[in-house]
Amino acid sequence: MVDIWLDRLTEGLALAQDEQTATDILAKLTVEAGFIAYSYLDLHADNTKAISNYPFEWQKRYFEKAYARVDPVVREAKVKMAAFPWSILTVAATSRERRQFMAEAADFGIRSGISIPVSTGYGRLALFTLASSQIDARALRAFNPVLAAAAIAQLHVRLSTIAMRPTARREVNLKSEEISCLRWSAEGKSMQAIAVIENTSYANVVFFLRNAKAALGATTLPQATALAKEFGLI
Repeated sequence: MVDIWLDRLTEGLALAQDEQTATDILAKLTVEAGFIAYSYLDLHADNTKAISNYPFEWQKRYFEKAYARVDPVVREAKVKMAAFPWSILTVAATSRERRQFMAEAADFGIRSGISIPVSTGYGRLALFTLASSQIDARALRAFNPVLAAAAIAQLHVRLSTIAMRPTARREVNLKSEEISCLRWSAEGKSMQAIAVIENTSYANVVFFLRNAKAALGATTLPQATALAKEFGLI
């Protein structure tokens, strides 16, 4: 059943020209396959974007609390890097934080599912999940992992091509000085030049850019400016 669904997903998204059409196709096929919801995560370091029809309150909580860091399904996906079924009965939840996460997800009807991870390059991971309200949906285990990976890789490329706007993402709050320094850095200005332009000290520019990198979850300045652009901050 899942293999047929994956074929239909590939065929349907080939016709999608915009965000609304793509999400309509995903929602329709998800219900037809007997699942309650779908989730597509684009993960990179501490930054996560999502396209999903999970309950809005759950999505909001997931991003506000940065749950991608403790989500057992995400952790298992990074280790296995292959399609796998999971449930609240089988997912390893060795810490109190992870047990709490699974309990909260169950409160929103997310109790089992199939998750399909694919590497998208440069340290990024795309993870697609079909979720069920059943506690242990054994029927979910019969699917072809190779076909699943190929289909989700195509899904990722298609969503990137039509420039889908994520339904939710981790909120990043930057101060005006941090945004200004990032903007000038994106324009190719050195930190010394930024200090002159902003009429401040070199030490302040270093401080503002260090804080901006931390808020964005970036390790380098080029990565920080790229993420700031991606989030629409500069």
